[in-house]
Amino acid sequence: MSKHSENILDLRAPGHADFRFIDLFAGIGGFRLALTAEGGECVWTSEWDRFSQETYKAWFGDENVHGDLNDPELDLAVDVPDHDILCAGFPCQPFSLAGVSKKNSLGRKHGFEDEKQGNLFFRICDVVDAKRPSVLFLENVKNLKSHDNGNTFQVIVDELHSRNFEVFTKVIDARHWVPQHRERLFIVCFDRDVYGENPEFRWPGLPDDPEPPTMADVLLKRVDKKYTLSDKLWKYLQDYADGHRAKGNGFGFGMVGPKDVSRTLSARYHKDGSEILIRQRGKNPRRLTPVEARRLMGYTPELAQLIGFEDDFPQVVSDTQAYRQAGNSVVPQVVIAVAQEILQTMKSATSPDRAVAVPEQVGRQYALPGV
Repeated sequence: MSKHSENILDLRAPGHADFRFIDLFAGIGGFRLALTAEGGECVWTSEWDRFSQETYKAWFGDENVHGDLNDPELDLAVDVPDHDILCAGFPCQPFSLAGVSKKNSLGRKHGFEDEKQGNLFFRICDVVDAKRPSVLFLENVKNLKSHDNGNTFQVIVDELHSRNFEVFTKVIDARHWVPQHRERLFIVCFDRDVYGENPEFRWPGLPDDPEPPTMADVLLKRVDKKYTLSDKLWKYLQDYADGHRAKGNGFGFGMVGPKDVSRTLSARYHKDGSEILIRQRGKNPRRLTPVEARRLMGYTPELAQLIGFEDDFPQVVSDTQAYRQAGNSVVPQVVIAVAQEILQTMKSATSPDRAVAVPEQVGRQYALPGV
């Protein structure tokens, strides 16, 4: 594996970046990978989790990762550089089905009433007010649209409209890019003063692939036996599933093989791996390895090469943290597809000084390879 380049821009075609973006609630950098692939320069990053920071810094060679976006010492107008696109996969747990269910069972608040995570959307609004980027590129769980009978989502749209942004929303299933059903809500916003009342934006079409990806594209040929479930855990998972089936519920483990498509990978995968178990002939099933979990999320060797690694992304945290980071991430290929359409809209902007060049080479080269 090669030593990381000091300047990520040197790995692309010569010349300056076509556009500048910031990466909020960055996780391990799914947005950064995608927008870098499309010719952008990341000029500022914020991520509060220290383990995600470790991975992000190791992958991108960027030590200037700001922590808590709510830091009272942070002066948004001064500390955040000017940028064209604001990217943010803001915390989803306050709005996700699993997160809301868990918080209800514990008697905790969720949605915007969650003081630690739910109100962070309004911090994004603070950044917008301070820096006025012309494009916002946001991501969250699909349940955001239905949370609190749609009231939460309406507040978000109203806040964006009040700032003179035209708002586009769509739930996209990453299954068309990776072998995983993963529906996420994308929100793309354009400043009406720059792009007019009717920006020329359209959502991307599906990949033109006669053979959609399957688990065979991400499964390794040789896997350490430590990932095979113990007899005790396997019996527990079977008994748990049997108990729920007897009650008419659908809860239980998910089993897949090379020709299949998996359930959604979650941040809790490290606990027992039950949501995605891999069949094994003549033995108990196994969980995904961290490498497989990462590739299931679209973190391919080709994207690793984009940021200076010869064969794959290095793992610099424990398996537990690596699973959490994968389950919390975006699928870069989906972000690339949406970003390409955003750039086309930016290119056709009515304000010549804000138009950007669109790279000729687009994201097909980042499709999943056979492993």
